[in-house]
Amino acid sequence: MSTDPESTAPASYRVFPPVGKTVAVFSDATGDLQAQAAASPLSAFIELADFSGVALRIFTPTREKGESDSAAVAALAHLFGAGQIADVTEVQMGGKSVGAQLCGGEWLLLQGDVTAVEIETDLSPISLSGAAWTASAGRANLLVQVADLTTLDVFTPDNIAISALNRTTQTTGLILYTLQSEGREDVSFRAFGPLKGFTEDAASSNMFACLVGVLAARGQLPEGAESIRGAQRQPGQFARLTAQFVASSAGASGVWVGGKAVQTGPDS
Repeated sequence: MSTDPESTAPASYRVFPPVGKTVAVFSDATGDLQAQAAASPLSAFIELADFSGVALRIFTPTREKGESDSAAVAALAHLFGAGQIADVTEVQMGGKSVGAQLCGGEWLLLQGDVTAVEIETDLSPISLSGAAWTASAGRANLLVQVADLTTLDVFTPDNIAISALNRTTQTTGLILYTLQSEGREDVSFRAFGPLKGFTEDAASSNMFACLVGVLAARGQLPEGAESIRGAQRQPGQFARLTAQFVASSAGASGVWVGGKAVQTGPDS
């Protein structure tokens, strides 16, 4: 990659709009990466990019994150727009290699197979009731359906209560969802993960993959669907994600998750 100082000026992307996440994409990975990453909520530094694959380093303003599907989607959109990669590739980040493909103008990353199981647990500590499910695409999450969008939107996360419930159910995060939406999405959801180091995530590919598995196991997917759209509704950061999959009564296999990345200009 070029070490020309101008080549290190980042481009800014909005991933999973209408709001979603803001990602700064740097065309190389030279210099003090942590200092360069201080100005953006999420930064992707391109170490290598050609028609054999992409290697990234991902940073928040305070630490190297390792991996981030949101950052990868921004970097892939940037590289494909510049003609540097194919529409099917492999992304290396955080010591892992992940398949990626461009479908209908959206970059999707492979999440793998998702298994889903209904469990018995007391949801009263988070002021909810009803059926509880666990689903895993590598990391198990707890999923609970709520009645409607109003119930979903007014939910106030309690990190202590959610953490305790996750420990009890041997899960790492909590996903609340409803089959209602304000637009053409098939499902609306919110994702919480105090045990993972965050209260709520604005756009989580892995957690959406887990939700797809539960919808499949519960027979809640549109009949014959091989793809759906989800509205992730963290207050003030509405994100729209797409999933492709093969559904079964046990969950979903070959789950890919991603969405759009729109360049908003050079980073200021």
